[in-house]
Order: sequence, then structure tokens, then C-alpha cells
Amino acid sequence: MIEYLIFLSVSAATFALFALGLNLQWGFTGLINFGHVAFMTLGAYTTVLLTLKGVPLLFSTAIGVVVAALLGLVIGFATLRLREDYLGIVTIGTGELIRLVINNQELPVGDRWVSGAFGVQNYAIPFSSTPNLFFQFLMIGVLNLLTFITLFSLWRWVKTAQTSANVALKKEFLLRAVIGIILGLLSIAIDISGTVELYNYNSKAGLMLLALLVLAFVFWRLEFLVKSPWGRVLKSIREDEEVPKALGKNVFWYKLQSLMLGGAIAGIAGALFAWQLSTVYPDNFQPQLTFDGWIMIILGGSGNNIGAILGSVIYYAYDALTREFLPKVIPLDTERVGAFRIMFIGLILMVLMIWRPQGILGKKEELTLGK
Repeated sequence: MIEYLIFLSVSAATFALFALGLNLQWGFTGLINFGHVAFMTLGAYTTVLLTLKGVPLLFSTAIGVVVAALLGLVIGFATLRLREDYLGIVTIGTGELIRLVINNQELPVGDRWVSGAFGVQNYAIPFSSTPNLFFQFLMIGVLNLLTFITLFSLWRWVKTAQTSANVALKKEFLLRAVIGIILGLLSIAIDISGTVELYNYNSKAGLMLLALLVLAFVFWRLEFLVKSPWGRVLKSIREDEEVPKALGKNVFWYKLQSLMLGGAIAGIAGALFAWQLSTVYPDNFQPQLTFDGWIMIILGGSGNNIGAILGSVIYYAYDALTREFLPKVIPLDTERVGAFRIMFIGLILMVLMIWRPQGILGKKEELTLGK
């Protein structure tokens, strides 16, 4: 049970990063990206292939992030001056193109060339070897500190929506309080599980700590950026790009920055995804991953970084619970249960779009759908 919770924590943190990158592009800037998985693919493959060439993990990951950002630069120069729907078409085509090229080309795996369809194995993974006792306790201390900061941040986030006579604010406070309690309890459970597994040393717990630290850092910096003048320009572009143009802003350059930064964040998620899998194949990067990211944003609320993380948590909680308990409730074979799970989450999304189209934490006044 503890190991499964750690696995889900790594998955949720990885795809929360993935969703944060997509949320920057769509939720804050209004850029339609249906091929976000392309950035993840390049980040993952660049990192593992350079690692097999002997490049240190930190440098190979940094290069993977840069390559993913450069893909955003190329796509941006080709499409950002066109209409939004062309961007969506180009991005989904780029994602599939990269996957198919990798699948049909030989890759430099170490000192030999191997068909991409055979996948890449035996690459270095962070914290794969057992550290000394001092470093183990240091990792446990960092995890506990991160949990304390998370709980404190959740308390402050709930407190900012204090109750008042306004009915809307009361609903907002209750919603935040419920979400804060759930995420707080989940953080404590992850902290306890991680502490146990780090003390007995499980390499997956080390990877979980790394994923959570990266997620916390990216979230912190994104929150700063989207509340800065730069972020306000992105929001104005999302609402009506003619307004920032009239104020002398270079709209194309701001869009390009958003596409590149969102792609770079997805590149980091790709490295974490590859480390969690420990073996990567082109079919690990199907277009479905992009639409999983869209589901997370729609659930949590676009234009809200906490919403992107919440959407990832809800998605993986749903995935784990239905995978575990649904076959015991509904007497169907594996294939039909899988189809039912997809159908049911589609139903949830339909109800959510009717009841709360802006998502759980989204703001209705910032809703861009239908504009």
C-alpha cells in the first residue's frame, strides 16, 4: 500500500508539472496546444540518451529542458501569427510526428545504435543507489520541511477567502476549506509513507522527493510570474490581444515566451516520467497524455496553478480507485471495465461543464470558452 501511494505521488507530481506547462499556455495565454506531449517526449528522450552517453544527470536534464523549449520556439515561429485553430492542428501533428520518427529511427544508445521501437533501457536514475545514513536523514528532513511548508501554504490559501456576509465568498471559503483539508491529509499521508520508505530506503521514495521538490519550485516561480506584469500581459492576450497591441506590447513575443516556458516545464515532466518508467518506448508518449493534461486543467480550473495540481490529484485518485474497486463492483471483463472508466470520467466532465464550467477553482469571469 505504501509503495503504491508513492507510485501515485510520483505520477501525480509529474503530470501536475505537465498540466502546469499546459495551463500556462492555455489557461493564462489562450494558446491551443493539442500536442503538449511532444515537449515531454523530447525532454524524456534527450535526458536518457545523454545520460547513456555519460553526461551527468543534472546536465542531461537541463539540455532536455532546453531542447523542449526550442521546440516551442520552432512551433511558435511557424504558427503563432496564424489563427488559433492552426496552432492546435500543428501541435497535435508535431506530437505524433516526433513519436513516429523516434519509433522508426535508430537511436544512439550508449556506444551502439538501436531501433527506437525497441525502447531505451538501463539509463541512470536519480537516487537509485542506497545513500549513507546521514543523507537518508537529510532527505527525510527535507520531505518533512516540504510537508510543513505545504500545510502552511494551504492554511494561508484557505484563510485568504475568509467568510463574510457575501454568499459567493462563503461558498468560496467552504470550497477552499474542503480542498485544503483533503490536500492537507494527503500531504501528511505522503509524508509518513515517504519517511518510512526513505528510512528503509526505496529508490522510488527518493524519486518521489525529487518530483515533489521540482513541483514545489516550479509552482512557486509560476505563481510569481503570473502575478507579475508579465503574467498580466499574458492574461490580456488571452482576453483580447488587440488591447495589449494597442498599448505597445509585442504580443507575438509574449506568446512565444509562454509556449517555450510551458514546453520547458513539460520537458522536466518528461525526464521525471522516464525515470519513473525506467524504460521508455515511443508508445509511452501517445496523444492521450495531452488530453489527460487537458482533463486535469478542466477539472481543476484553467488559469489557476493550484487548480492544475488539484486536477492531477483528482485524476490519479480516480484512476487508482476505479482500477482497484470497479472490477469488484461491476462484473465486466478487463477491456469493458477500461472502457467504462473512460466513459464515466467523460460523464463527470460533462456534469462539471454544466454545473461549474470554469472548473473547481477557476474564475467564471476569466472563462475563455466560447469567446
